[in-house]
Amino acid sequence: MDDFHTSQPIFVQIRQRLAEMILRGQVAEGEALPSVRQIAGDLSVNPLTVTKAFDALVDIGVVEKRRGLGMFVKPGGRAELLSQEREKFLAEDWPRIAAQIRALDLDPTLLLTHINDDQGHHHE
Repeated sequence: MDDFHTSQPIFVQIRQRLAEMILRGQVAEGEALPSVRQIAGDLSVNPLTVTKAFDALVDIGVVEKRRGLGMFVKPGGRAELLSQEREKFLAEDWPRIAAQIRALDLDPTLLLTHINDDQGHHHE
């Protein structure tokens, strides 16, 4: 995992990484996510920070805590996360991106062809 950047709180960045793991299907529904202790160790952060990131995903119904077992992706969790992330993107990120596209006088059609070109390069 890359280093943290200062523009967002660390727990938000950890939440985002967990969300990406779920969205990419690296952790399937019903499967366990890495433990708080493991993530805290890997990233050299306070376990409370990691717990806070998990809590954010528990609050929106994507992850559940199983006593003594850890954190698991809930059934339907990926779809729930996807819908929330799409709404967030459209409400928060897209207006800013659209404004930047206009400001830089970029051709949206050209951008879309770049998106499709790029997909071939992300084999996991």
